[in-house]
Amino acid sequence: MTHTARRIGRSLALVLPVVLVLSGTLAVTMVPWADNTPSQILTASAEDVSVPAKPRPAQDLLRDKLVSEIQQGEQPGDVLTHLQQEVDRRPSLAEHCVGIARALGRAAVDAYGPTKAQSFARPVCDTGYASGVASMG
Repeated sequence: MTHTARRIGRSLALVLPVVLVLSGTLAVTMVPWADNTPSQILTASAEDVSVPAKPRPAQDLLRDKLVSEIQQGEQPGDVLTHLQQEVDRRPSLAEHCVGIARALGRAAVDAYGPTKAQSFARPVCDTGYASGVASMG
C-alpha cells in the first residue's frame, strides 16, 4: 500500500465514525414523533394513571410469604407444614403446591446448603421440595 493510500485510510478511520454518529443523531431528532414540547410530554405521562394494578394471585403471595419465612430463619420443615395447612384450608392452591414446594426447596438450599436442606424434606406436594433442593444442589 502506498503512503498516500495509508494516509487516506487513517483519515477515514477517524472521520467516518464521527459522521455516522452525527447523521444518526440528526436522523432521530428529525422524525415526526420526536415532538418534545412540554404539553406533549405531560400528556404522554398522564395517560392511564387511573388504571388499578392487577392483584397478585394467591399462590404467588403464599409462595413469597413462605420463602420469606425460610429466609428469616424458620425451619424449612415447619414452613412445609404451613404450606400443607394452607393447601388443606384452601384446596384451590393444590394445583400450585408442587411449584411452591420447589421454591421452598431452593430457598432452603440458599439458607442451609443442599445436604442440610434435604434433611428437612416432608411428604408435602409429592416431590416438589426435593426437586427444588436437587435443582440447586
